[in-house]
Amino acid sequence: MNFIKKPKKPKTSAPARSQVALLGGSYSLVISAVVLALLIVVNLFVSALPTNLTKYDISSTKLYSITSNTKVVVNALEEDVTIYWIVQAGQEDDVIENLLGKYESLSDHITVVKRNPDIYPTFAEQYTDEEVPNNSLVVESGDRYRYISYNDIYLSDVDMYSYSYSTSFDGEGAITSAIDYVVTEDLPQLYVLEGHGEAELPSTFSDQLEKENYEVNTLSLLTVDQIPEEADCVLIYAPSTDLSEEEVDMLRDYVTGGGKLMVSAGTTENGSLPNLYSLLEDYGVTASEGIVVEGDREHYAFGMPYVLMPDIASSDITDSLTEENYYVLMPISQGMTVGSSSNGTVTSLLTTSDTAFSKVAGYSLETYEKEDGDIDGPFTVGLSIEDNSGGQIVWFSSSTFLEDMYNAYSSGANVDMAMNSLSWLVGEREAIAIRSKSLNYNYLTISDSTSSTLKGLMIGVFPLAYLGVGIAVILVKRKVQNETV
Repeated sequence: MNFIKKPKKPKTSAPARSQVALLGGSYSLVISAVVLALLIVVNLFVSALPTNLTKYDISSTKLYSITSNTKVVVNALEEDVTIYWIVQAGQEDDVIENLLGKYESLSDHITVVKRNPDIYPTFAEQYTDEEVPNNSLVVESGDRYRYISYNDIYLSDVDMYSYSYSTSFDGEGAITSAIDYVVTEDLPQLYVLEGHGEAELPSTFSDQLEKENYEVNTLSLLTVDQIPEEADCVLIYAPSTDLSEEEVDMLRDYVTGGGKLMVSAGTTENGSLPNLYSLLEDYGVTASEGIVVEGDREHYAFGMPYVLMPDIASSDITDSLTEENYYVLMPISQGMTVGSSSNGTVTSLLTTSDTAFSKVAGYSLETYEKEDGDIDGPFTVGLSIEDNSGGQIVWFSSSTFLEDMYNAYSSGANVDMAMNSLSWLVGEREAIAIRSKSLNYNYLTISDSTSSTLKGLMIGVFPLAYLGVGIAVILVKRKVQNETV
């Protein structure tokens, strides 16, 4: 019997196994290289995208976002604008850097240029005489420019109630206002009356006028036959003596001709201002003698019955304040009573309680108690008038409510009230409707040692651990493969 031997399975040689392993390793290397190349390309592509597409704002105050007001101003640009960022290398503020990136991505007309003061030590001197801190800006277009100090971007205000500081970020408001300023030739013209011992405009109010791009001019009615046609609004601030009848007639003609007038004037140390207040009589408004004193504790502040905290009526001027629960303070005010008139519409903006009364003794008062001859309230201490001709008036019966001290007591509401009034008179533009953003939030604070530990974990330990796991997985797979071959 013949037996047929079954052929034996040939053994795989060691070189063949090595060749298979080499091919597998080469394949893995090629795949890794392709993936790495793709990651590099994607990273380069993402880094080239505008900031608004790669960073998202999850802060409660939208600190890293641009408002629609800025977008309207920037999208309307027809001239090139350069924003010079004056900052030393390594000292860049992250919030400002993010904000500038958003401006640059919004328009091809905006270019951000860094100027390191170590390299260009005299650069800022052509724009300002002030000491220039890091992260300050200069916005320039053609022959017009505006310097923005770092201290005008991060604002610190004193809260007079809690005796603490509140910090806000006004970068967007400052930059957009500056852009509007350098590209706009016809800015609002505000004429401030002089010649009657008027007080100087308070610094906070004056700074806000500059920020909101009002061109402030002075005006003496004694040297003109009529108020200049280019005047968008006339401001009468804290006169210490009365106007003449001729001057009042000129103002009356101005308003009835469609002009805009804002007045901040109350009882003076020498008495009242009967000629000036006669402007209101055309609209059924009469003024009382003396200084208004509140009888209701809920309607005055700091235990001083002459520092009124009036009720605020709803209007285009006041709604933004009442929505945020702000209170306006009206110190040393003259009482006004609103009647009826066929010449226009009168709206009471600020009113006292029913228990208020006017001390006819004025600055000579010796008690806050009501005496014989004092005049019963309630009173209006702030009002707006719309003349039938289209002219408008906003009237505050206090000469001091815009002073820096009282504005601080009101947490800025007094100046906001005045600026809202000017916006109502002149017409608000997009660039001046941007308010600062509060920075009063809690930070996660860690020590330097904890920070170093976290950096070491993130940069060294975790990547090495992932690499080690990967190598271990590859070795196990190769061992299993060799055993099954």
